[in-house]
Amino acid sequence: MNPLLLKFDTAPFSEINDGHFLPAIKDLIAITKKEIAAIVDDPDPPTFKNTVEALENTGMQLERATSIFFNLNSAETNPKIQEIAQEVSPLLSDFNNDLLLNEELFAKVKTVYESRNDITLNGEQQMLLEKQYKGFSRNGANLSEEQKKTLRKIDSDLSKLKLTFGENVLAETNAFEMHVTNEADLSGLPEGAKEAAAQTAKEKGKDGWVFTLDHPSFIPFTTYSDNRELRKKLTIAFGARAFQPNKYNNEQNVLKIANLRHQRASLLGYESHAHFVLEERMAETPQKVRSFLDGLLDKAKPAALKEFDELKVFAKDLDDIDLLQKWDGPYYAEKLKQKRLDLDDEKLKPYFKLENVIDGVFTVAKKLYGLRFESDGSIDSYHEDVKTYRVLDAEGALAAIFYADFHPRPGKRGGAWMTSYKPQQIKNGINDRPHVSIVCNFTKPTKSKPSLLTFNEVTTLFHEFGHSLHGMLANTTYKGLSGTSVYWDFVELPSQVLENWCYEKETLELFATHYETGEVIPMDLIKKIKESATFHEGMKTLRQLSFGLLDMAWHGADPSGITDVKKFESEAFGDTKLYPDTQETCMCTSFSHIFQGGYSAGYYSYKWAEVLDADAFAYFKKEGIFNKKVADKFKNHILSQGGTQDPMELYVKFRGQKPDPEALLERAGLIDK
Repeated sequence: MNPLLLKFDTAPFSEINDGHFLPAIKDLIAITKKEIAAIVDDPDPPTFKNTVEALENTGMQLERATSIFFNLNSAETNPKIQEIAQEVSPLLSDFNNDLLLNEELFAKVKTVYESRNDITLNGEQQMLLEKQYKGFSRNGANLSEEQKKTLRKIDSDLSKLKLTFGENVLAETNAFEMHVTNEADLSGLPEGAKEAAAQTAKEKGKDGWVFTLDHPSFIPFTTYSDNRELRKKLTIAFGARAFQPNKYNNEQNVLKIANLRHQRASLLGYESHAHFVLEERMAETPQKVRSFLDGLLDKAKPAALKEFDELKVFAKDLDDIDLLQKWDGPYYAEKLKQKRLDLDDEKLKPYFKLENVIDGVFTVAKKLYGLRFESDGSIDSYHEDVKTYRVLDAEGALAAIFYADFHPRPGKRGGAWMTSYKPQQIKNGINDRPHVSIVCNFTKPTKSKPSLLTFNEVTTLFHEFGHSLHGMLANTTYKGLSGTSVYWDFVELPSQVLENWCYEKETLELFATHYETGEVIPMDLIKKIKESATFHEGMKTLRQLSFGLLDMAWHGADPSGITDVKKFESEAFGDTKLYPDTQETCMCTSFSHIFQGGYSAGYYSYKWAEVLDADAFAYFKKEGIFNKKVADKFKNHILSQGGTQDPMELYVKFRGQKPDPEALLERAGLIDK
């Protein structure tokens, strides 16, 4: 029997083989269609219960099976899974359109929606009804039959193109390696980076050292290597992913995705894809997003130009560098930081053994929200690297199942993310608890050293764990409003706010102990970590703004006149450029956030959420970072509520006021306190 068709609690990874996915998903689509047909065929007049709530409860097994499939396609893929994904994605797209373009079903939802003022619904029920109605109306329910056919074709094409885009980036990342045989070429590299590269070479059956485009290999080399030519080689290879004249080139995919999104938005009556997306965001309109980004740009650019000029002078004085290039930036910035703050990652890494950092973030969760994490090896997982836990609340009841997957491997895409295998919901009086996962790409342990994290990796772990808390502490009736099912520019608040704890003495002393001596991180290093938080903040802000502006350039207007992806990107980056351009590289062809993931017309949300998180953490700082009253308010009004209310209403309930943008600018050191 196909395990995906049986009822299960935790995902039965060890029982599933690749051949199970396609037949199971086909069967589950058919089962879900029958569930929907039962709603449509119900002879009773449409009510909230027999229509809206019934629709919310359809397709649960399908949702679970597809979550397993697509999570594996990101974290543990192979050519077979990728092949299946190309077949499954259009099937699911067609099914979704069958649902959203079902006239009889929409008529029933519309009847309930139009009578909403005459029936008694609580706030969560009202929100679910509104979300369902908008789901239909924003996805073609009011189109003509001919237009619906066009929409189906667009959605099917987009689902395939986004998959292909991601597969090409992964293939290009895996295809490159820089093989070094002369030890002199490793000058400047930390011992840990050299040892990891030697281990990679050995795994590939080679002598010497092999460096890859995976972040734990790429970042240390470009930050510390004294060999400028090899830094250049690695930097260009990273920037040229899916931009080379081969079968993995993504230029046409970028153009097709952007144009299809615009066509879809136009078909639905919107001026652009961004207008369509932002209607369901806190930011509301492209004009507000651009105004927000431009306002930050005005504040950040003078600081960034000043920092960049200092960096150029420093590189010239140190190594007679006449023209600072992209492959020089991280290297000289690190040297300048070491000189100015006497701080570098190699001094910090011994205090950030992965297991200790995990214990640290668990302790923070316990102090703030009363959660306990119990390791449980009996929970099935998809790879031996994955750590599994039962999460218990303050009363000892199960709060969640938690999976953590920390190290890079060939079948895993780069970056870090949080995902879910089972949503939280309250059904038939039972509060069904969620199963959530975080996936990262941290340095692997070697023969002589455990996995030691850079401080940036520590903040990444806290960031993704913040997302997972949003899932674990969910406490809503309906799965469609639970956990991270919130406006996209609100979803980053729980993750980004938790990063703040990494900079605090009270937190660091909980877990930052030297992996060999057990010594607690010294006060002077804590002080330097705090100081480093604003080092080159102008340049960092400019970089993030450049990505947001590029995203809006692609999605805020008709892209049909764009023929040259590289040229368009260069123009979009115009006001934010610091380094000379390199013709061999193009960011768009590997910009997975917006061309594969869910951040199209939404990349600005990282900076938007920073305004929220800076203001929120200012409240914690004022009352004490482990203050129970403030933590309870954050849990009760933000983490547990999901999308049951307007996000600004939830924020004001927590904070007592709307967020103050000055808090972000002050924290970043871009304005005086």
